[in-house]
Amino acid sequence: MTLTLRQMHYAAVLAETGHFGRAAERCHVTQPALSQQIRQVEQICGTALFDRLGKSVRLTPFGREFLSRARTVLEAADALAAFAEGHAGLPERPIRFGLIPTVAPYLLPEIFPALAAHLPELEFTISENRTEALLAGLEDGTLDIALIGTEPPQDGARLVVAPLFEDPFVLATSRHEVTGVPISLTSLAPERILLLDEGHCFRDQTIAACRLDGERGIRTFAATSLSTIVEFVANGQGVTLLPRIALRKEASDARIAIHDLVEPGAGRTLSLVWRDATPFAETYERIVEVIRDGRPQPG
Repeated sequence: MTLTLRQMHYAAVLAETGHFGRAAERCHVTQPALSQQIRQVEQICGTALFDRLGKSVRLTPFGREFLSRARTVLEAADALAAFAEGHAGLPERPIRFGLIPTVAPYLLPEIFPALAAHLPELEFTISENRTEALLAGLEDGTLDIALIGTEPPQDGARLVVAPLFEDPFVLATSRHEVTGVPISLTSLAPERILLLDEGHCFRDQTIAACRLDGERGIRTFAATSLSTIVEFVANGQGVTLLPRIALRKEASDARIAIHDLVEPGAGRTLSLVWRDATPFAETYERIVEVIRDGRPQPG
């Protein structure tokens, strides 16, 4: 029996998710089918790759070494497949484009028409997920490019990071709140700051900008979207930071007031990232230029 690329891919995804159900969902197979393939790999190796811990799994020492070598094989296979399917520097299939939730609803309406107009030869499939999941998608080959708002870690797949533009933060309050302008972040009451739930990089950036300690940050209100937070702010139940690209959509409510921050303020750099081992770098650079030119203006 010989190891297959598919089996190595399944093992890599299971290691990243730590859960058979989530790994099966990402691999688009049933959980029993994925479990069977992992058992076959372990039979070939003669030892376990994973410790089963109830509903979760964890790599064994052998499994860590196996995955380190398997990822090298998968990267090489992915690069070879991309090279083989390439034609005139263009991918033959739609480009799998992932964006973080605090960017997708605000940037896509502006840049997608621009991409269609300037790069009509390209097709895209769009997905929205948190930064960690997008980076995992780049690593396991289920995504081609991702738009993120934080610097990727150095210990993952080798990535090209192309900065797009700066996205400053502003403070959103109820229209009835009396505040000075501009606002000093140190003047905000921590218990009134509304945050996205854990796992969003924008939550972490807000905590850092407002100098919230972890315990205070965890205890504050947590939401799954900026739109939900803005509704609470409009009703006078707290304040929040918003990225400037979100203002056209999120600050249209007459109950909301937007305030600039005292310098140096806070913000993030939005970047497009992709795997270093790709024959389509020139195409992705063209996408970068279109996004830079088509970015939304402050609302």
